[in-house]
Amino acid sequence: MKHHLLSAAVAISVVSVAVRSQAADFFFRTGDRVVVMGDSITEQHLYSTYLESWALTRFPSWDLTFLNVGIGGDGAPGCNNRFKRDVLAFSATAMTIDFGMNDAGGNFEDFMKNMQGIADQAAAAKIRVAWCSPQACENPDDKQAIDTAGNRNLEKFTAGVKQTAAANGNALFVDQFHPYLEFINKARPTNPQTRVGGGDQVHPGPPGQTLMAATILQGMNFPPLVAAVEINAISAKVVQSQNCAVDALKVEADGTIRFSQLDKALPYFPDGDAKKILEWLPILEQMNEYRLKVSGLKAGRYEIRHGGVKVAGHTAAELAAGVNLAAAAMVAGPVSEQIKAVNAAISAKNSYFHDKIFSGVLRAGGVPEFMEMTNEQVEAKRTAVFEQRMKKMPELFAAIKSSLAMKAHPVEIVPLPDQ
Repeated sequence: MKHHLLSAAVAISVVSVAVRSQAADFFFRTGDRVVVMGDSITEQHLYSTYLESWALTRFPSWDLTFLNVGIGGDGAPGCNNRFKRDVLAFSATAMTIDFGMNDAGGNFEDFMKNMQGIADQAAAAKIRVAWCSPQACENPDDKQAIDTAGNRNLEKFTAGVKQTAAANGNALFVDQFHPYLEFINKARPTNPQTRVGGGDQVHPGPPGQTLMAATILQGMNFPPLVAAVEINAISAKVVQSQNCAVDALKVEADGTIRFSQLDKALPYFPDGDAKKILEWLPILEQMNEYRLKVSGLKAGRYEIRHGGVKVAGHTAAELAAGVNLAAAAMVAGPVSEQIKAVNAAISAKNSYFHDKIFSGVLRAGGVPEFMEMTNEQVEAKRTAVFEQRMKKMPELFAAIKSSLAMKAHPVEIVPLPDQ
Protein backbone atom coordinates (compact mmCIF):
# COMPACT_ATOMS: atom_id res chain seq x y z
CA MET A 1 0.00 0.00 0.00
CA LYS A 2 2.51 2.57 -1.11
CA HIS A 3 1.23 6.12 -1.21
CA HIS A 4 3.19 9.28 -1.93
CA LEU A 5 1.98 12.15 0.25
CA LEU A 6 1.18 15.23 -1.78
CA SER A 7 2.47 18.63 -0.78
CA ALA A 8 0.67 21.95 -0.78
CA ALA A 9 3.83 23.94 -0.26
CA VAL A 10 4.38 27.09 -2.25
CA ALA A 11 8.01 27.45 -3.31
CA ILE A 12 9.74 30.73 -2.70
CA SER A 13 12.60 31.93 -4.84
CA VAL A 14 14.30 34.24 -2.39
CA VAL A 15 15.54 32.98 0.94
CA SER A 16 17.44 35.24 3.31
CA VAL A 17 20.97 34.50 4.40
CA ALA A 18 19.67 34.18 7.95
CA VAL A 19 17.24 31.44 6.97
CA ARG A 20 19.91 29.60 4.97
CA SER A 21 22.20 29.80 7.97
CA GLN A 22 19.48 28.47 10.27
CA ALA A 23 18.53 25.65 7.93
CA ALA A 24 22.05 24.48 7.09
CA ASP A 25 22.65 22.33 10.19
CA PHE A 26 19.08 21.38 11.08
CA PHE A 27 18.32 17.67 10.79
CA PHE A 28 15.07 18.11 8.88
CA ARG A 29 15.10 19.59 5.38
CA THR A 30 12.51 21.06 3.10
CA GLY A 31 10.89 18.26 1.14
CA ASP A 32 11.12 15.78 4.01
CA ARG A 33 8.36 13.32 4.72
CA VAL A 34 8.93 12.57 8.39
CA VAL A 35 7.70 9.45 10.18
CA VAL A 36 7.73 9.49 13.99
CA MET A 37 8.10 5.91 15.21
CA GLY A 38 7.77 4.68 18.78
CA ASP A 39 5.69 3.05 21.50
CA SER A 40 2.75 4.27 23.60
CA ILE A 41 4.61 7.46 24.58
CA THR A 42 4.80 8.31 20.88
CA GLU A 43 1.21 7.24 20.26
CA GLN A 44 0.05 9.83 22.80
CA HIS A 45 0.76 12.49 20.16
CA LEU A 46 2.31 14.89 22.67
CA TYR A 47 6.04 15.18 22.03
CA SER A 48 5.49 14.29 18.36
CA THR A 49 2.98 17.14 17.93
CA TYR A 50 5.31 19.56 19.71
CA LEU A 51 8.17 18.39 17.48
CA GLU A 52 6.05 18.92 14.38
CA SER A 53 4.68 22.29 15.48
CA TRP A 54 8.08 23.70 16.40
CA ALA A 55 9.62 22.59 13.11
CA LEU A 56 6.77 23.91 10.96
CA THR A 57 6.47 27.27 12.71
CA ARG A 58 10.23 27.81 12.50
CA PHE A 59 10.25 27.00 8.78
CA PRO A 60 6.73 27.86 7.56
CA SER A 61 7.78 28.09 3.90
CA TRP A 62 9.16 24.55 3.85
CA ASP A 63 7.50 21.53 2.28
CA LEU A 64 7.57 19.36 5.40
CA THR A 65 5.08 16.72 6.54
CA PHE A 66 4.87 14.52 9.64
CA LEU A 67 3.11 11.22 10.38
CA ASN A 68 3.00 9.54 13.80
CA VAL A 69 3.10 5.71 13.71
CA GLY A 70 3.56 5.03 17.43
CA ILE A 71 1.98 1.86 18.87
CA GLY A 72 1.42 1.21 22.55
CA GLY A 73 3.49 -1.67 23.91
CA ASP A 74 5.79 -1.73 20.90
CA GLY A 75 9.56 -2.07 20.90
CA ALA A 76 12.46 -2.55 18.53
CA PRO A 77 11.27 -6.00 17.33
CA GLY A 78 7.87 -4.59 16.41
CA CYS A 79 9.40 -1.67 14.55
CA ASN A 80 11.75 -3.95 12.67
CA ASN A 81 8.82 -6.13 11.59
CA ARG A 82 6.45 -3.31 10.62
CA PHE A 83 9.00 -1.04 8.95
CA LYS A 84 7.74 -1.76 5.43
CA ARG A 85 4.10 -1.14 6.32
CA ASP A 86 4.54 1.92 8.56
CA VAL A 87 7.60 3.68 7.12
CA LEU A 88 8.31 2.62 3.56
CA ALA A 89 4.63 2.77 2.57
CA PHE A 90 4.65 6.52 3.26
CA SER A 91 7.85 7.21 1.30
CA ALA A 92 9.60 8.57 4.37
CA THR A 93 12.81 10.53 3.85
CA ALA A 94 13.53 11.11 7.55
CA MET A 95 12.33 9.57 10.79
CA THR A 96 12.68 9.64 14.54
CA ILE A 97 12.86 6.38 16.47
CA ASP A 98 12.10 6.27 20.19
CA PHE A 99 12.32 2.78 21.69
CA GLY A 100 13.77 1.19 24.79
CA MET A 101 11.08 1.74 27.41
CA ASN A 102 9.36 -1.58 26.71
CA ASP A 103 12.52 -3.28 25.46
CA ALA A 104 14.26 -2.65 28.80
CA GLY A 105 12.14 -5.41 30.32
CA GLY A 106 13.61 -7.92 27.89
CA ASN A 107 16.88 -9.09 26.38
CA PHE A 108 19.49 -6.45 25.51
CA GLU A 109 21.07 -8.49 22.72
CA ASP A 110 17.66 -8.97 21.08
CA PHE A 111 17.08 -5.23 21.32
CA MET A 112 20.39 -4.47 19.63
CA LYS A 113 19.76 -7.05 16.89
CA ASN A 114 16.42 -5.50 16.01
CA MET A 115 17.75 -1.96 16.20
CA GLN A 116 20.34 -2.95 13.61
CA GLY A 117 17.58 -4.48 11.50
CA ILE A 118 15.80 -1.11 11.58
CA ALA A 119 19.04 0.65 10.65
CA ASP A 120 19.60 -1.70 7.71
CA GLN A 121 16.10 -1.09 6.34
CA ALA A 122 16.45 2.68 6.75
CA ALA A 123 19.82 2.68 5.03
CA ALA A 124 18.49 0.66 2.10
CA ALA A 125 15.69 3.21 1.64
CA LYS A 126 18.07 6.15 2.18
CA ILE A 127 16.05 7.38 5.16
CA ARG A 128 17.85 9.66 7.63
CA VAL A 129 17.28 8.52 11.20
CA ALA A 130 17.35 10.40 14.49
CA TRP A 131 17.92 7.70 17.11
CA CYS A 132 16.26 8.88 20.33
CA SER A 133 16.87 7.15 23.64
CA PRO A 134 14.02 6.53 26.08
CA GLN A 135 13.50 9.16 28.76
CA ALA A 136 13.95 8.37 32.45
CA CYS A 137 11.04 7.09 34.54
CA GLU A 138 9.75 9.27 37.35
CA ASN A 139 8.90 7.62 40.65
CA PRO A 140 8.15 10.20 43.38
CA ASP A 141 9.16 7.77 46.12
CA ASP A 142 12.84 7.88 45.14
CA LYS A 143 15.00 10.74 46.38
CA GLN A 144 17.17 10.54 43.28
CA ALA A 145 15.65 9.47 40.00
CA ILE A 146 18.55 7.18 39.11
CA ASP A 147 18.03 5.18 42.30
CA THR A 148 15.79 2.60 40.67
CA ALA A 149 16.66 -0.63 38.93
CA GLY A 150 14.40 0.47 36.10
CA ASN A 151 16.27 3.69 35.41
CA ARG A 152 19.66 2.05 35.69
CA ASN A 153 18.47 -0.47 33.11
CA LEU A 154 17.11 2.31 30.88
CA GLU A 155 20.54 3.93 31.06
CA LYS A 156 21.99 0.71 29.64
CA PHE A 157 19.47 0.73 26.78
CA THR A 158 20.22 4.41 26.16
CA ALA A 159 23.85 3.42 25.62
CA GLY A 160 22.59 0.76 23.21
CA VAL A 161 20.72 3.35 21.14
CA LYS A 162 23.88 5.46 21.03
CA GLN A 163 25.88 2.42 19.92
CA THR A 164 23.41 1.74 17.09
CA ALA A 165 23.68 5.31 15.85
CA ALA A 166 27.48 5.21 15.95
CA ALA A 167 27.60 1.89 14.13
CA ASN A 168 25.55 3.23 11.24
CA GLY A 169 27.44 6.11 9.72
CA ASN A 170 27.62 8.04 12.99
CA ALA A 171 23.92 8.84 12.61
CA LEU A 172 22.20 11.37 14.83
CA PHE A 173 21.82 10.23 18.44
CA VAL A 174 19.63 12.12 20.91
CA ASP A 175 20.10 11.37 24.60
CA GLN A 176 16.73 12.00 26.23
CA PHE A 177 17.51 9.93 29.31
CA HIS A 178 20.07 12.10 31.08
CA PRO A 179 18.41 15.51 30.48
CA TYR A 180 15.14 14.06 31.76
CA LEU A 181 16.93 12.57 34.75
CA GLU A 182 18.49 15.94 35.56
CA PHE A 183 15.09 17.62 35.25
CA ILE A 184 13.50 15.20 37.74
CA ASN A 185 16.33 15.63 40.24
CA LYS A 186 16.28 19.41 39.91
CA ALA A 187 12.55 19.61 40.60
CA ARG A 188 12.32 16.80 43.17
CA PRO A 189 13.45 18.65 46.35
CA THR A 190 10.46 21.02 46.36
CA ASN A 191 7.98 18.53 44.89
CA PRO A 192 8.93 15.26 46.59
CA GLN A 193 5.57 13.55 46.00
CA THR A 194 4.74 15.07 42.62
CA ARG A 195 5.56 13.84 39.15
CA VAL A 196 6.83 17.12 37.81
CA GLY A 197 6.77 15.70 34.28
CA GLY A 198 3.07 14.93 34.64
CA GLY A 199 1.44 11.71 33.48
CA ASP A 200 2.48 8.49 35.17
CA GLN A 201 5.78 6.83 35.97
CA VAL A 202 6.39 5.73 32.39
CA HIS A 203 4.28 8.13 30.30
CA PRO A 204 5.13 11.80 30.88
CA GLY A 205 2.38 14.37 30.57
CA PRO A 206 2.66 17.66 28.66
CA PRO A 207 5.48 19.14 30.81
CA GLY A 208 7.73 16.10 30.45
CA GLN A 209 6.95 15.60 26.78
CA THR A 210 7.73 19.27 26.15
CA LEU A 211 11.20 18.53 27.48
CA MET A 212 11.36 15.46 25.23
CA ALA A 213 10.50 17.48 22.12
CA ALA A 214 12.92 20.27 23.04
CA THR A 215 15.71 17.77 23.72
CA ILE A 216 15.16 16.07 20.37
CA LEU A 217 15.08 19.37 18.47
CA GLN A 218 18.15 20.74 20.23
CA GLY A 219 19.93 17.50 19.36
CA MET A 220 18.93 18.21 15.75
CA ASN A 221 20.50 21.71 15.87
CA PHE A 222 17.13 23.43 15.89
CA PRO A 223 17.64 27.19 15.36
CA PRO A 224 16.24 29.30 18.22
CA LEU A 225 15.93 32.49 16.15
CA VAL A 226 12.39 33.47 15.21
CA ALA A 227 13.05 37.08 14.24
CA ALA A 228 14.94 40.08 15.55
CA VAL A 229 14.51 43.82 15.01
CA GLU A 230 16.76 46.65 16.17
CA ILE A 231 15.66 50.27 15.78
CA ASN A 232 17.27 53.62 16.54
CA ALA A 233 14.50 55.96 17.69
CA ILE A 234 16.59 59.10 17.24
CA SER A 235 17.51 58.50 13.61
CA ALA A 236 14.26 56.64 12.87
CA LYS A 237 16.29 53.91 11.19
CA VAL A 238 16.20 50.15 11.24
CA VAL A 239 19.66 49.24 12.53
CA GLN A 240 19.21 45.60 11.59
CA SER A 241 16.60 42.93 11.11
CA GLN A 242 16.97 39.16 11.10
CA ASN A 243 14.57 36.68 9.55
CA CYS A 244 11.96 39.38 8.99
CA ALA A 245 11.25 42.48 6.91
CA VAL A 246 10.53 45.88 8.49
CA ASP A 247 8.70 48.55 6.47
CA ALA A 248 7.05 51.95 6.93
CA LEU A 249 9.00 52.90 10.03
CA LYS A 250 7.85 56.17 11.61
CA VAL A 251 8.76 57.95 14.82
CA GLU A 252 6.02 60.38 15.76
CA ALA A 253 6.27 63.63 17.71
CA ASP A 254 5.04 62.05 20.95
CA GLY A 255 7.69 59.32 20.72
CA THR A 256 5.43 56.58 19.36
CA ILE A 257 7.20 54.25 16.95
CA ARG A 258 5.21 52.48 14.25
CA PHE A 259 6.28 49.98 11.62
CA SER A 260 5.13 46.91 9.74
CA GLN A 261 6.87 43.60 10.47
CA LEU A 262 6.74 40.54 8.21
CA ASP A 263 8.31 37.58 10.00
CA LYS A 264 9.66 34.46 8.32
CA ALA A 265 8.95 32.28 11.36
CA LEU A 266 6.67 32.02 14.37
CA PRO A 267 7.45 31.45 18.03
CA TYR A 268 5.99 28.26 19.46
CA PHE A 269 5.41 26.63 22.82
CA PRO A 270 2.83 23.99 23.78
CA ASP A 271 -0.20 25.41 25.53
CA GLY A 272 -1.84 24.41 28.80
CA ASP A 273 -0.11 22.16 31.33
CA ALA A 274 3.10 22.07 29.28
CA LYS A 275 3.97 25.49 30.69
CA LYS A 276 4.42 23.99 34.16
CA ILE A 277 7.90 22.93 33.09
CA LEU A 278 8.95 26.58 32.89
CA GLU A 279 9.16 26.63 36.68
CA TRP A 280 12.23 24.43 36.31
CA LEU A 281 13.60 24.94 32.81
CA PRO A 282 13.53 28.11 30.62
CA ILE A 283 12.66 26.13 27.50
CA LEU A 284 10.33 28.75 26.03
CA GLU A 285 13.02 31.41 25.68
CA GLN A 286 15.75 28.89 24.88
CA MET A 287 13.73 27.70 21.89
CA ASN A 288 12.29 31.07 20.81
CA GLU A 289 14.31 34.23 20.21
CA TYR A 290 11.79 36.85 19.12
CA ARG A 291 13.78 39.95 19.85
CA LEU A 292 13.12 43.67 19.84
CA LYS A 293 15.77 46.27 20.62
CA VAL A 294 15.18 50.02 20.55
CA SER A 295 17.85 52.59 21.34
CA GLY A 296 17.42 56.35 21.80
CA LEU A 297 14.10 56.26 23.65
CA LYS A 298 13.27 58.82 26.30
CA ALA A 299 13.19 57.41 29.82
CA GLY A 300 9.89 55.89 30.88
CA ARG A 301 7.64 52.92 30.19
CA TYR A 302 6.43 51.79 26.79
CA GLU A 303 3.65 49.52 25.58
CA ILE A 304 4.37 47.15 22.70
CA ARG A 305 1.35 46.42 20.52
CA HIS A 306 0.93 43.91 17.70
CA GLY A 307 -2.02 44.58 15.42
CA GLY A 308 -3.26 47.17 17.89
CA VAL A 309 -3.28 44.65 20.76
CA LYS A 310 -1.02 45.10 23.78
CA VAL A 311 1.44 42.24 24.06
CA ALA A 312 4.04 43.61 26.47
CA GLY A 313 5.27 46.55 28.50
CA HIS A 314 8.91 47.54 29.05
CA THR A 315 11.04 50.44 30.18
CA ALA A 316 13.24 52.38 27.83
CA ALA A 317 16.27 50.81 29.51
CA GLU A 318 14.91 47.30 28.96
CA LEU A 319 14.19 48.02 25.31
CA ALA A 320 17.65 49.50 24.84
CA ALA A 321 19.15 46.26 26.19
CA GLY A 322 16.78 44.18 24.05
CA VAL A 323 13.78 42.07 25.04
CA ASN A 324 12.44 38.69 23.99
CA LEU A 325 8.78 39.03 23.00
CA ALA A 326 8.19 35.33 22.36
CA ALA A 327 6.14 34.54 25.46
CA ALA A 328 4.11 37.76 25.22
CA ALA A 329 3.39 37.44 21.49
CA MET A 330 1.99 33.96 22.00
CA VAL A 331 -0.63 35.21 24.46
CA ALA A 332 -2.37 37.94 22.47
CA GLY A 333 -2.35 39.60 19.07
CA PRO A 334 -1.95 38.36 15.49
CA VAL A 335 0.98 36.04 16.22
CA SER A 336 -1.05 34.31 18.91
CA GLU A 337 -4.06 33.94 16.62
CA GLN A 338 -1.97 32.43 13.84
CA ILE A 339 -0.40 29.91 16.20
CA LYS A 340 -3.88 28.82 17.31
CA ALA A 341 -4.82 28.26 13.67
CA VAL A 342 -1.66 26.22 13.05
CA ASN A 343 -2.34 24.10 16.15
CA ALA A 344 -5.90 23.43 15.03
CA ALA A 345 -4.80 22.36 11.53
CA ILE A 346 -2.08 20.05 12.86
CA SER A 347 -4.47 18.52 15.39
CA ALA A 348 -7.08 17.84 12.68
CA LYS A 349 -4.51 16.10 10.48
CA ASN A 350 -3.10 14.01 13.33
CA SER A 351 -6.54 12.94 14.55
CA TYR A 352 -7.68 11.90 11.08
CA PHE A 353 -4.51 9.98 10.26
CA HIS A 354 -4.41 8.14 13.60
CA ASP A 355 -8.13 7.35 13.85
CA LYS A 356 -9.11 6.78 10.23
CA ILE A 357 -5.92 5.43 8.66
CA PHE A 358 -3.30 4.14 11.07
CA SER A 359 -5.60 2.60 13.70
CA GLY A 360 -8.70 2.48 11.51
CA VAL A 361 -7.13 0.62 8.59
CA LEU A 362 -3.52 -0.48 8.97
CA ARG A 363 -3.85 -1.80 12.53
CA ALA A 364 -7.43 -3.03 12.19
CA GLY A 365 -7.84 -6.76 12.70
CA GLY A 366 -9.43 -9.31 10.46
CA VAL A 367 -13.10 -10.11 10.12
CA PRO A 368 -15.32 -12.55 12.04
CA GLU A 369 -15.45 -16.09 10.65
CA PHE A 370 -19.15 -15.88 9.84
CA MET A 371 -18.45 -13.19 7.22
CA GLU A 372 -16.60 -15.88 5.24
CA MET A 373 -13.92 -13.62 3.77
CA THR A 374 -10.52 -14.97 2.84
CA ASN A 375 -7.33 -13.29 3.98
CA GLU A 376 -6.79 -12.14 0.43
CA GLN A 377 -10.22 -10.51 0.36
CA VAL A 378 -9.59 -8.81 3.69
CA GLU A 379 -6.29 -7.38 2.48
CA ALA A 380 -7.83 -6.24 -0.81
CA LYS A 381 -10.53 -4.42 1.12
CA ARG A 382 -7.95 -2.93 3.48
CA THR A 383 -5.93 -1.67 0.52
CA ALA A 384 -8.99 -0.11 -1.10
CA VAL A 385 -10.07 1.68 2.08
CA PHE A 386 -6.50 2.81 2.74
CA GLU A 387 -6.21 4.36 -0.71
CA GLN A 388 -9.61 6.01 -0.39
CA ARG A 389 -8.90 7.53 3.03
CA MET A 390 -5.42 8.65 2.07
CA LYS A 391 -6.98 10.90 -0.56
CA LYS A 392 -7.99 13.30 2.22
CA MET A 393 -4.42 13.71 3.52
CA PRO A 394 -3.30 16.29 0.90
CA GLU A 395 -6.26 18.46 1.92
CA LEU A 396 -5.23 18.26 5.59
CA PHE A 397 -1.59 19.03 4.79
CA ALA A 398 -2.75 21.93 2.63
CA ALA A 399 -4.75 23.32 5.55
CA ILE A 400 -1.61 23.28 7.69
CA LYS A 401 0.36 25.02 4.94
CA SER A 402 -2.37 27.64 4.59
CA SER A 403 -2.32 28.33 8.32
CA LEU A 404 1.44 28.93 8.07
CA ALA A 405 1.18 31.68 5.44
CA MET A 406 3.06 34.61 6.96
CA LYS A 407 1.47 38.07 6.93
CA ALA A 408 2.82 41.42 7.99
CA HIS A 409 1.45 42.87 11.22
CA PRO A 410 1.65 46.45 12.52
CA VAL A 411 3.89 47.06 15.52
CA GLU A 412 3.58 50.06 17.82
CA ILE A 413 5.89 51.11 20.64
CA VAL A 414 3.88 53.64 22.60
CA PRO A 415 5.17 55.81 25.46
CA LEU A 416 2.94 55.62 28.54
CA PRO A 417 2.03 58.65 30.68
CA ASP A 418 4.02 59.09 33.87
CA GLN A 419 2.27 57.43 36.79
